[in-house]
Amino acid sequence: MSRKATITQKEIVNAAFKITRKEGFEQITSRKLAAAAGCSTQPIFRIYENMDALKKDVYDRAAEYYSEYYAEREKTHEVPFVDLGLAYIGFAQKYPHLFRLLFISEHGEDTRSMYDLVNGAEENVVKEINKAAAKGASDAQQLFMQMWIFIHGAGCMAVTGDYDLDEATSVNMLESAYKAFSN
Repeated sequence: MSRKATITQKEIVNAAFKITRKEGFEQITSRKLAAAAGCSTQPIFRIYENMDALKKDVYDRAAEYYSEYYAEREKTHEVPFVDLGLAYIGFAQKYPHLFRLLFISEHGEDTRSMYDLVNGAEENVVKEINKAAAKGASDAQQLFMQMWIFIHGAGCMAVTGDYDLDEATSVNMLESAYKAFSN
């Protein structure tokens, strides 16, 4: 008799990530996850003591996914924070369940802050703040905070379905906000 293949932690996380992306993390049950991973519930409970431990790994996978999403987006706008805003709002529109997990849900102490997620390893926010300073912003840090409140609000509205603007309209709004906040 051949030995049954064992399921890995990575396969469980990937299955949980797919469920989260499609339905939200709160929809994951051990049976649903086992079906998605192609295993029984036993390996899940062997690898994960509880759903919080699994959620941490899914959160990390979602953070990685956001970072990849941002990196792949074209960045062509001269006005600071526009590309950052478009990526954030676009992610919320395209992946509302992942957006909720990363940017709206409460997390434990061992997760990254919203700023750290958006800034990323490439220092996306720092680059935009420096771009604003180079364009003459007297307090580029404060300008970022004002823009970020605007951008985050738009992202949250996208998740609830209250933001259905196309990219050109979004660009105009972000540019207008930048001009208003920098005066």
